[in-house]
Amino acid sequence: MAIDKSLLNGSTTMLILKLLDETDMYGYQIIEELSKRSNNAFELKAGTLYPLLHTLERKNMLTSYEETTENARVRKYYSITTNGRKHLKEKKEGWKAYTAAVDDILGGTSFGTT
Repeated sequence: MAIDKSLLNGSTTMLILKLLDETDMYGYQIIEELSKRSNNAFELKAGTLYPLLHTLERKNMLTSYEETTENARVRKYYSITTNGRKHLKEKKEGWKAYTAAVDDILGGTSFGTT
């Protein structure tokens, strides 16, 4: 079943911060990891991801640095900051409260029952 893309709005920042809380990543790696972990439900385009990463940097939730790969390619890696971790924690708590409330209304895990 396809996921309604409007449900994804607002959660993208939280998901990116979560990935970066685990390890530093470069942009394409973030796109691939989100897609892989979500069974292709999250298929971000570079044109969506990079402006978001730059916004998170300006808000001091991320920092970036460049590294040269073995084949002399320069990659820009993103790293979560203390402020980013605080924001992630707040977003996760809000997400848990939201999903619990929706589950309460829909009847928990037994959807479709009356």
